[in-house]
Amino acid sequence: MLKLRVLTVAVLLPLILAAMFLLPNFWWQIVLMVPLILGASEWAMLARFSPLQKSIFLAVLIAAAGAVALAGLEASVSSDLATLAAKSVYATSIVFWMVIAPCWLWLKIKVRNRFALGAAGLVVLFPMWLALGQLQRHALLLLLLLGVIWIADTAAYFFGKTFGRRKLAPTISPGKTWEGVGGALGTVAVYAVVLCAFPFFRYHIMFAAAAFIAMTAFSVIGDLYESWLKRSIGVKDSGAILPGHGGMLDRIDGVTAALPLAALIFL
Repeated sequence: MLKLRVLTVAVLLPLILAAMFLLPNFWWQIVLMVPLILGASEWAMLARFSPLQKSIFLAVLIAAAGAVALAGLEASVSSDLATLAAKSVYATSIVFWMVIAPCWLWLKIKVRNRFALGAAGLVVLFPMWLALGQLQRHALLLLLLLGVIWIADTAAYFFGKTFGRRKLAPTISPGKTWEGVGGALGTVAVYAVVLCAFPFFRYHIMFAAAAFIAMTAFSVIGDLYESWLKRSIGVKDSGAILPGHGGMLDRIDGVTAALPLAALIFL
C-alpha cells in the first residue's frame, strides 16, 4: 500500500507543481475545478444525495467557483470589498472547523438532513478552492503551506506507527494516535524553524511556528471529520480515483480545513 501511495504521489506531484508555478491564475483556478468536482461528487455520495440533490449541489459549487474564476472577484468589485468577501469566506470556514466540526465529532452526530449536509459540503469545499486559487498568486508560499499539511500527515503516520500507544479517536479513526499528532506538531514546528533560516521566508519564527501548528491542528480535525462521515455510512474510502489513497476527499481532507486558515493568516 505504501509503495502504491508513493507511486501515485510521484506521478501527480510534478503535474501539480508545474500547474502551480507555470499556469496563469485564471487557468490554475479552472484546473482546480477538477478536484473540486471530484470532491463534491464524493461528498454527495457520503451524504447520500439523490441524483437531483447531487446535481444541485454540484451546480452551486461550480457556479460559485466559475463566477470567481471567470469574472474575477477583484475585477468585479472594489479591492477592499473583494478582500472583505474573501476573508468572510475564510472566517466562515474557520468557524466551521473550530466549532461545528469538533462538536459534530464529539457528539458523534449522524446528520441525515440533506440541506445541512449540502451546506456543510459548501463550507468544506469552496473555501479550500478559493484559498488554493488566491495563494497561487504567491506560488512558492502556496507550496510551502501545502508542505505543512503534507509534512504533518507524513510525520503523524510514521510517529504513530513507531510510537503510537494512545488512540486519538478510536471510534472514529482507530489508526490515529496522540503520539502521531504530537509528532506532527513537533515536526511542523521544526519545519517553521528551518524555513525562517532562509531570507526569502520573511516571517518571524514564532509567528510561523504558531501558524503551522494551528494549520496542523485544523488538518487533524479535517481528517477526523471526513473519517466520521465515512464511518457514518460504513465505507472505508470516499472513492477509488487515487490508487493507494482512495478518493479525492481522502487526499484533501486536511487541506479543506487547514488551507483557508492559512489564507486568512498569510494573505
